[in-house]
Amino acid sequence: MQLADVAAKVGQDIGTSEWITVDQARIDAFAETTEDDQFIHVNPEMAKMTPFGGTIAHGFLTLSLMSKMMATAVEKPQVTMSVNYGFNKLRFLNPVKSGKRIRGHFKLLEMVEKRPGQWQQTVEVTVEIEGEDKPCLIAEWIFQHFA
Repeated sequence: MQLADVAAKVGQDIGTSEWITVDQARIDAFAETTEDDQFIHVNPEMAKMTPFGGTIAHGFLTLSLMSKMMATAVEKPQVTMSVNYGFNKLRFLNPVKSGKRIRGHFKLLEMVEKRPGQWQQTVEVTVEIEGEDKPCLIAEWIFQHFA
């Protein structure tokens, strides 16, 4: 798909990812990598005493999984290189309890050619938790694509 073809999809849903299980092993590995070992993430016994009733994933873990979600949901444009440019908005709305599954829904908000061969894409991402009404996060994610 060419970048101009992507631009024609502004305002449209562009994909839904496969489900990803956020189990305790994944949470523990993320905690070790980031050195964020707060008990609500890694100590099931202590976490049972919190309003969450058990361990929850790090917000940044769910955010990090958006790359995998996008890879299974959205057709990649034909480019030389794409880079993550950041976020306009990001909100963590609902904790992901250990063992739950999440998936992302992607909507193209904007696709602008900033200069010849360089495009900026803004995508709205809503990450849902299986069986729950409230998503775990909503974000506006920005990319730069180079033809």
